[in-house]
Amino acid sequence: MKPEILLIEPMMPDIERQLDAAYTVHRFTSIAQLKDIAGNIRGIATGGATGVPQDVMDSLPALEIIAINGIGTDAVNLTQAKERNIRVTTTPGVLTDDVADMAIGLILSLLRGLPAGDRYVRDGEWGRKSAPPLGRKVTGKRLGIIGMGQVGRAIAHRAQAFAMPVSYTDLRDFGLKDHTFVPDLKTLARDSEVLVVAASGGAGSRHLVSREVMEAVGPEGFLVNVARGSVVDEQALAQVLEAGKLGGAALDVFEHEPEVPAALRHSPRTVLQPHRASATVETRLAMGELVVRNLAAHFANQSLPTAVI
Repeated sequence: MKPEILLIEPMMPDIERQLDAAYTVHRFTSIAQLKDIAGNIRGIATGGATGVPQDVMDSLPALEIIAINGIGTDAVNLTQAKERNIRVTTTPGVLTDDVADMAIGLILSLLRGLPAGDRYVRDGEWGRKSAPPLGRKVTGKRLGIIGMGQVGRAIAHRAQAFAMPVSYTDLRDFGLKDHTFVPDLKTLARDSEVLVVAASGGAGSRHLVSREVMEAVGPEGFLVNVARGSVVDEQALAQVLEAGKLGGAALDVFEHEPEVPAALRHSPRTVLQPHRASATVETRLAMGELVVRNLAAHFANQSLPTAVI
């Protein structure tokens, strides 16, 4: 018999076809759905932002593996997974380029006012109403990066094409030749004209970007988040934007997705995306293939390609 798995977050059609061929796939709709099948579910395929709700994890006594279609693990109870010997895998590496591309795209959109210009033309206002405000030059801006892992380094690499001096903060100095390590986050924020969040999510980084950090970036500076919504204090962000203490913010992630504070949605100082940094056909297929490989390896008692635990 095919192993039974729970698909919590939809995946690319080709990936779902592969899962259907190899497993009995139950597509999650509600906790009530699991009443009669909970004891049979041995695996979960889910997304990084969605993870595994705690009540779902608690209801599956036979769970052996959680295959995350993404790199975030903060929405999965890793402590409990370890205690129950549940394997957890992610899809590292394959989405790095797309997330870095999104960061640069958000920087350009925010500083150059691309969404406002697009609306100005679409709404037929060109030649009839005053043009949108002038944007800000991107080339040469001082870029600060919070988190210099794979994504942070890919952002830094792209920023070099815009002649942007790059500084970063992380848990340690990586000794990077072309980039300056700044151990203090507030100092990095104060010295940056654009501050990009590329740090890991989780309890340890919750609200790392505080009101004080945002105010250090200042009214002429800009904040970009392509990491996890929880890293930024959203309430404080809305307040500093409203008060003009931060020049603007571009966000691909939010603290309580898909809920986005009205103050951020309505602010003229924001550029917003619905958590789409990895949302390209090529990358979503590559991520899905890695999910498939991890599940197949587990049920074949082989080494997992990209295990977290």
